[in-house]
Amino acid sequence: MTPDDLSLICRIVRARAGYVVDQAKAAMIENRLGPLVRREGFNSLSDLVAAIKTKRDERLVWALADAILPKDTAFFRDRTPFSQFRDVILPDLEQRLGTSPLRIWSAGCATGEEAYSLALTLDEARAGRGGRAVEIVGSDLSERCLERAAAGIFSQMEVQKGLPIRYLVRHFDRQDEVWHLSASIRQKVQWSRVNLISEISTVGRFDVIFCRYVLGGLDDLMRKQVLSQLAGALNDNGYLIVGRDEAVLDQAVGLSPVWGSSDIYRREPALRIVA
Repeated sequence: MTPDDLSLICRIVRARAGYVVDQAKAAMIENRLGPLVRREGFNSLSDLVAAIKTKRDERLVWALADAILPKDTAFFRDRTPFSQFRDVILPDLEQRLGTSPLRIWSAGCATGEEAYSLALTLDEARAGRGGRAVEIVGSDLSERCLERAAAGIFSQMEVQKGLPIRYLVRHFDRQDEVWHLSASIRQKVQWSRVNLISEISTVGRFDVIFCRYVLGGLDDLMRKQVLSQLAGALNDNGYLIVGRDEAVLDQAVGLSPVWGSSDIYRREPALRIVA
């Protein structure tokens, strides 16, 4: 891969997803693009880049960006945000919402573990059993990730990364070397392809948004823009949960940290942003 090829790849990912790629990590980039090169029938990464330059194939451009973007995720990642959601946020919302629907968004959900963690938490907390409608939306830029998420099929390693054994026993069925999530939990989540830098308004308004380990990879300008739009996608006093140590406090316009936390924010009622 030439320096010019590397520069073009980084520019594509930044333009399409707002994500800043470290050009010093050329080996990582080549490793992530290797499967795409083989899948598309190219002889080398240079041939792939040359085809993008000459053909301007949008499908191929998006496939390249998809391959580069990180997809790290896990069930109940960091644990604490999910316990706070169950023990503090959910009771607060159920008291304030009355009979209104409860809407939750897992933004940048990758292969769905976070969205399903929320569905499992709500199921255990018996949320919505009193007649309240509950909607969970999982979104990602990657169609391949969303296809995997909707299938609800996970490897042994994936279920071992943070999934409490009680959930595995109650809601998963092992078939050969993989685990299938029950239909009753899968049906609680709707999936949608959303580009956070341009399409937030398409998903509507929410009471809770989990957008974790996404913002830290964006450039400063894009991070401020996405945070503003996320704030606009929240209902008054709705909650935004970001990743641990993502350090967005000085950029979270219209959002106030709660409980002295650096990763849980609440939308200020006076905020007027068109989402």
